[in-house]
Amino acid sequence: MTTALTTKMLRADAASVNEAVRQLAGGGLVAFPTETVYGLGADATNAAAIARIYEAKGRPLFNPLISHVEDLASAHRLARFDVTAITLAQAFWPGPLTLVLPRRADCEVADLATAGLETIAIRVPAHPVAHAILKAFDRPVVAPSANRSGHVSPTTAAHVQSDLAGRIDLIVDGGPVTVGVESTIVGCFERPMLLRPGGLPREAIERVLGGSLARPALEAESDDGKPLAPGMLTSHYAPRARVRLNAQSLEPGEALLAFGQTPVPGQESAAAVLNLSENGDPAEAATHLFGYLRSLDAKGAQTIAVMPIPHEGLGEAINDRLRRAAAGRE
Repeated sequence: MTTALTTKMLRADAASVNEAVRQLAGGGLVAFPTETVYGLGADATNAAAIARIYEAKGRPLFNPLISHVEDLASAHRLARFDVTAITLAQAFWPGPLTLVLPRRADCEVADLATAGLETIAIRVPAHPVAHAILKAFDRPVVAPSANRSGHVSPTTAAHVQSDLAGRIDLIVDGGPVTVGVESTIVGCFERPMLLRPGGLPREAIERVLGGSLARPALEAESDDGKPLAPGMLTSHYAPRARVRLNAQSLEPGEALLAFGQTPVPGQESAAAVLNLSENGDPAEAATHLFGYLRSLDAKGAQTIAVMPIPHEGLGEAINDRLRRAAAGRE
């Protein structure tokens, strides 16, 4: 971006929703809260606005974006739903679930948002501010996480401001998010596939489907090498510091991202310590994950050591994000 913008930050209320809609209609970029993380919104039908998202985030153009809509009826106008997709949408929308579906021939979302794929990723967010913006705008809004590409995702408006001030038009401050990790992404293919674990646990989806989801790969690609869904690049969600996973002990000078009440040897010499959940609760850990990674990174330690986290429930999504944060840097 050649010229720095003046990025306004407004508290979430009716006036800021109206301003968000005005900015979106004019091709602007608006960060707003969802229940998962803060999203960076643009008019999904405006290719020039979408291009600004890729530029502001430094995001690869082959990495597709999620289109956010007000309700299931709006989603039906963009994609073709089979029985599985309808079952999942009725069970979990609005909420932290994204569905990857065949794109309709007359879909109004710009090709740039789908990275040229014949599928489209769609979500109906549950956050009242996001819903108010989508309802008032009455068009789909693409909204990847409101951070520089590959950085730790934002769970507060301050996180957005730290990464994107001067690069976007407006931040709507709706307070901290409640889920803390991005949406779960399910591909509604011949067999439903978990493309990205997230804020809706796999187990809840499988209970509704009455069967298991196909296992996710770390980086699933289409035949032409493009990611099948957003957030599937191998290296992603990364702080500046190196991330060391499944730490059983601490090396001098490392920062510690703890989990549970059992201390690790060497913890007394840690550069800093933050505990995702002293009670060992994965849901609590998810709400703290990105904020704590940012806080430990700010301490200046070269390495953040992460204690083992159980893989069940939201632990699957937490471990997925940590694995991507560590990719190529362990």
